[in-house]
Amino acid sequence: LKIADLIELQIQNGVLTSGDKLPSIRAICKENNVSMSTAQLAYSTLVDKSLIEARSKSGYYVSNWLNKSLDLPQTSNPSLDYNGKTADDLVAKVFDSQRDTKTTRLSYGAPANEFLPISQLNKAIIQSMKDLNGSGTEKGKVAGNVNLRKYIARKSYNMGASLTDKDIVTTAGCLNATAYCLMALTNKGDTIVVESPVFFGLLQLFQSLGLNVLELPTNAKTGIEIDALKKVLSTKKVKACVLVSNFSNPLGSCMPDEHKQEVVKLMSHYHIPLIEDDIYGDLYFGDSRPKTCKSFDEEGLVLWCSSVSKTLAPGYRVGWVAPGKFKEDIIRLKMIHANSSTTLTEQAITIFFETGRYESYLRKLRRELHANSLQYSRALAEYFPEGTKISRPQGSLYLWVELRKEFNTVELFERALKHNISIAPGKIFTLQNHFNNCMRLSYGIPWSDWLNNRLKLLAQLIK
Repeated sequence: LKIADLIELQIQNGVLTSGDKLPSIRAICKENNVSMSTAQLAYSTLVDKSLIEARSKSGYYVSNWLNKSLDLPQTSNPSLDYNGKTADDLVAKVFDSQRDTKTTRLSYGAPANEFLPISQLNKAIIQSMKDLNGSGTEKGKVAGNVNLRKYIARKSYNMGASLTDKDIVTTAGCLNATAYCLMALTNKGDTIVVESPVFFGLLQLFQSLGLNVLELPTNAKTGIEIDALKKVLSTKKVKACVLVSNFSNPLGSCMPDEHKQEVVKLMSHYHIPLIEDDIYGDLYFGDSRPKTCKSFDEEGLVLWCSSVSKTLAPGYRVGWVAPGKFKEDIIRLKMIHANSSTTLTEQAITIFFETGRYESYLRKLRRELHANSLQYSRALAEYFPEGTKISRPQGSLYLWVELRKEFNTVELFERALKHNISIAPGKIFTLQNHFNNCMRLSYGIPWSDWLNNRLKLLAQLIK
């Protein structure tokens, strides 16, 4: 992996370019003092990412598709005065399409079952039944499993935060954590600020609570535009801000640390709470986990939310929130709406965490997802029509695809569904009349020749 990472870095930095011949297997062995099998495995890792290709009787070369790499999508430009409605019928249809096992679920928002450690999770569930009173049928503490909260607190040091178990409340997933935060902070008719595009589940939540939503310009690489945020906070009455700081859904953007720090300062200056959705933070492709806005929070104004729904067990609904100064409000809301925590699944996740399996599993998952993202990018560059733009996420599960203006991805969704392919049309990621030529594709499906052909078919349907 060190050998493969070094070559990948040289490709990213332009030291190696499309068509360049790579050193032979024997040269790699001699240069790095490794065996033939190790050198071959290093090259195989890069082939799996579609960064290099083997040519019969000639050796290995940097892939030619890198010359065709697509431009980034444009920074969004939503209206600050528009507050429409969510496309609920379309969202429901997208969800329905994910239930058919015959469908290629490019719209699915979690890793496919093939990636998940299901047998190990099953063992953890059985062990939990043995460990818990009443085999897990008794109610748990309102704040949640104490050992789970301690583990999350320990992990928070990796992102530059210093939490204790007493700072954390468990929830039924990240969206549930966000809902508690919004109910604690806002009332019907209040205005909140979000990125654009933004996860459709959040938009539906906002509307169910009767909130006015201000969508702000967002860059596909660096996230929300700071200048736009400053202007809004200084001119409008905003009750809360909701951001997906690391690898946003659907853009995959990651706010630089200096942006996160500046956002926290802005929140402090205007005394506005920030609800931070960090559900994708563990799915980074780089050397270390990115920091969070919570890392820079000194006044307790950042309510940090996350879960294992996008990494480990989507159906277990185990999430959490570190609500800062609003903890008592969150506890009260959880008591009213849930009364207790989900003891069995929280204990199973705790066991999986404490045995060290989670970190080793994550390392493998991140490698596979990174390879997938590059394979998808290669396929889209090769098959999709001229003028296509795609995001370049450094983590998470999604590519944001922007087609030329004449294309309509709602029509594409309907057409693709007839061929058992499900996509997520851009229309569902906004309350405005934007992103009709965009779509989100999930690369959480194991790569194969069959999947490559499905993307090729999707390109034919677009054309």
